[in-house]
Amino acid sequence: MNRAIRRLGVAVLVMFFALLANVNYIQVVQAPGLNNRSGNTRVLLDEYARERGPIIVGQTQVAYSVKTDDDLVYLRRYRQPELYGHLTGFYSYIYGSRAIESAYNSILSGTDDRLFVRRIVDLVTNRPPKGGSVTLTIDPRVQQVAYDALEGKTGAAVAIEPSTGRILAMVSRPTYDPNKLSSHDRESIVDTWESLLKNPSNPMENRAVQHRYPPGSTFKLVTSAAALSSGEYTPETEVPAPAELDLPQTTATMNNWQGGLCDPSGPRITLQRALETSCNTSYAAIGMELGDDALREQAEAFGFGTQVLDELQTATSVFPEDPDEPQTALSSIGQFDVAATPLQMAMVTAAIANDGKLMKPYIVSELNGPDLQPLSTTDPEVFSQAVSPQVAEQLKQMMVGVVENGTGSPVSIDGVSVAGKTGTAQTTPERPPYAWFVAFAPADNPAVAVAVVVEKANVGRDEISGGKLAAPIAKAVIEAVIGA
Repeated sequence: MNRAIRRLGVAVLVMFFALLANVNYIQVVQAPGLNNRSGNTRVLLDEYARERGPIIVGQTQVAYSVKTDDDLVYLRRYRQPELYGHLTGFYSYIYGSRAIESAYNSILSGTDDRLFVRRIVDLVTNRPPKGGSVTLTIDPRVQQVAYDALEGKTGAAVAIEPSTGRILAMVSRPTYDPNKLSSHDRESIVDTWESLLKNPSNPMENRAVQHRYPPGSTFKLVTSAAALSSGEYTPETEVPAPAELDLPQTTATMNNWQGGLCDPSGPRITLQRALETSCNTSYAAIGMELGDDALREQAEAFGFGTQVLDELQTATSVFPEDPDEPQTALSSIGQFDVAATPLQMAMVTAAIANDGKLMKPYIVSELNGPDLQPLSTTDPEVFSQAVSPQVAEQLKQMMVGVVENGTGSPVSIDGVSVAGKTGTAQTTPERPPYAWFVAFAPADNPAVAVAVVVEKANVGRDEISGGKLAAPIAKAVIEAVIGA
């Protein structure tokens, strides 16, 4: 009997300690994650009782809070909601939060550890608690120009300051109004949410960072970088440029978009001319010669395969793991399984503009407390040395040639040297190609690098190309930055 009682006592003691450990684990270890979990209604209702801090662009509070007579006390509002909705995100007591509203919730809600002293002062002085503010890097004028230029199209545009990584503009269209998800009308919120989810154009997706596209011929910049970095090529190296290239291991061939030779001079042209004419057969041959490992290594130096932006939920750009020779040929021209976000291709362009040094992109410039005292300021950070300064200079001159003598002429600006590259990425026979353009300017002292992709536009299939659709958008953004 005593033995049985002892066993029962030990079992009860073990369960007691297990319960105690589990309670402590939940309250100490899991507490931050549970508190910050999207849709945690108790925490959200508690946060609604205090004034949430603003999200600022330029001198404007694009997200702010107003007091109401509701039980929720404060209502989140957004200025120019469709212009900034993908950046601010929304703040909903039903569906949680997204984008900056989510990433910097602790600052905006006033619960961040850095605001602990402020909370104590508020408690002692009986002052209503408030959240801190988040200031974005976005230039409002450049953002508006990019947004207007994409009107009537499905796509995205990103502009970066090459020397710092500061994001000057990030636009995705179609877009949505976060005010409708941040209201206090439950029925209206649910109806809006369901309508947005059913919308085939997926307006809540930030195509600039969340959608991966085949980059098409803009990826020839990466292939060019790998070729020049190998030491086996210079811009003046002659490369094959046949009208048709046999792909090994298959009966398939690769053709040029021109429908014949890339250049009237014949089936061999310089690497410089191959980029200017966006010669598919040249770059496929170069890619197979270099091999997939060299291409992948170069792509990763530009940021492929890495989470490149901390502040927003982003997709990772990819280069295929183990392509065979024909697949490597296709990958060399940005097809097969190569996939990149517009932000990623803006980073490739920015690195070339910045003497080969890739700066880590960022979209939040500073965080401040409710009393406007700074909590942190973002300092520029080097992501990688993607190519050497010598290779970057060669690529820069090749890209200037694309604009002055090749497919990139639509982005020409009087009195300004512009470096650029077109891209037209094939997808499936059922849908039109994607139109790309990447550029930076001024070429001799770059102030901006830009990437534009047009996924869909109200034009005929024959009118879809990087030069016709995406280049005018890139040009407008560049002019907004440099004041041309």
